[in-house]
Amino acid sequence: MISRQRDGTTVESYDGQSGIIRFLYGTRLGRLLLRPLIRPGFSKFMGLVLNSRISCAIVPGFIRKNHISMNDYPEKRYHSFNDFFTRTILPERRPVDPVPEHLVAPCDSKLTLVSLKEDASFQIKGVSYTAETLLRSSELARQFAGGTLLIFRLTVDDYHHYLYPLDGTPGPRVVIPGVYHTVNPYAAKKRPIYRENTREYVCTQTACGTLLQMEVGALMVGKIVNHSCTGPVRRGDEKGLFEFGGSTVILMLEKGRFTPDADILRNSLNAEETIVKMGEKIGTLHP
Repeated sequence: MISRQRDGTTVESYDGQSGIIRFLYGTRLGRLLLRPLIRPGFSKFMGLVLNSRISCAIVPGFIRKNHISMNDYPEKRYHSFNDFFTRTILPERRPVDPVPEHLVAPCDSKLTLVSLKEDASFQIKGVSYTAETLLRSSELARQFAGGTLLIFRLTVDDYHHYLYPLDGTPGPRVVIPGVYHTVNPYAAKKRPIYRENTREYVCTQTACGTLLQMEVGALMVGKIVNHSCTGPVRRGDEKGLFEFGGSTVILMLEKGRFTPDADILRNSLNAEETIVKMGEKIGTLHP
């Protein structure tokens, strides 16, 4: 998969699991073996394993393999692999753009921009979706028709906390149960993962209309951990975190509310992801 840094540098990501993913999603035997792996019970079991003290043994090798700089994190003795995976970054390593008219990335990720058609349909990796099937709400689908969908794909080397990108007042949390497909791009070409996977979202009322923010669970993710919220939030407030695995955050904005940065638009039109860091500007908002 080709991604680009914000300066235009090309990065060809290496995924050590790509061969396994192609077997599981691209062969008949693989698809049979995949069925129990995507069930919630398997993710819960793996969550128990990765929360155990013995799982600390895999942390050093994981850091080396994924080239993770621990200079970005406070020194700490970890009690399990998930304790390490959900570690908190030094605040100065992820400053939040202070300009109110700027939309910021909610997380470290590989970003793709998708335009919603007037009937609220769209495509991801050649697979057709509608906002209604994604959200399970025809009313919201109509509200976001013609708007913008931003897909932030996290891989295991990313920082797995995410924030609120705008000031506003969140509504009730909506949870949609499902399975746990990997969000690997190859799998996304084979399965409609974003309408099958477990996901949850909130709609936040902001000065720039309604912002929908969704978290999508994925293979090996034991839990989506959203913090409780009972009132207004500020841009940069932490919303939650993912436990181990790849995962996705989705933002949906209403028609006419957002203009993406030129590099993000260009890369998305070329079917390339843009590497972004939590808190950095990704475009301009329109009240």
